[in-house]
Amino acid sequence: MPSVRTGPTIGLIFHFAVLNVLAGTVGLGTAGWVVGFASGTVTFLVLAHGLQRTGAEAFGAANWVTLLRAGLIGGIAALTADSFTGPVSIPVLVTLSAVALALDAVDGNVARRTGSCTPLGARFDMETDAWLILVLSAFVAESVGAWVLAIGLMRYVIGLATWLVPWLRGPVPPRYWRKVVAAMQGVTLAVAASGLLPLSVTTTVVAISLLFLVESFGSEVLWRWRRQSLTVAAAS
Repeated sequence: MPSVRTGPTIGLIFHFAVLNVLAGTVGLGTAGWVVGFASGTVTFLVLAHGLQRTGAEAFGAANWVTLLRAGLIGGIAALTADSFTGPVSIPVLVTLSAVALALDAVDGNVARRTGSCTPLGARFDMETDAWLILVLSAFVAESVGAWVLAIGLMRYVIGLATWLVPWLRGPVPPRYWRKVVAAMQGVTLAVAASGLLPLSVTTTVVAISLLFLVESFGSEVLWRWRRQSLTVAAAS
């Protein structure tokens, strides 16, 4: 279908539209343009590859919502990159973050209501979430400390470990708390990025959020380790 072929292209165009709007309103430096362009290009290439590899016949309404979120996150990433070389508009960054976080609750509902849930769509949603959290953690790390990057990098570290260690692969039992913790990261980082709270309070809140994330990922690793131990014991 046309949407399957044009979806990633439209997403790339939207990425550039967001960057142009930011450039014309709050200004965008070289670093912002480079990171924003890279964000849009990687999204285009990965999504196009995923659609081709899975042989998708339709793009799906939920994927359009996720694509919208990805474009907004590209703008957030651009502002974050510029923040390392000079001041940026925090209200704009926080507004984009709030909209992206709100839409995170929309794409899943759209997928379920339209019966368009797919493994590719779920993965696209998950990777978009991970990118937003990494970008926000990089922004917050400038004022709170580099340790905040652990929040954004943890998903990728676990992914690398999964690739290197076979027994870490495979699904885990559903756990609603895991979704709560994941949503907590984005909201906490967006609030921290706003600068509305005293630095000491922000640091405490972000640290608590990180602890919850460690517990969430740790419980997954522990469950897989126990399953591996049982499998080895049964085979011996």
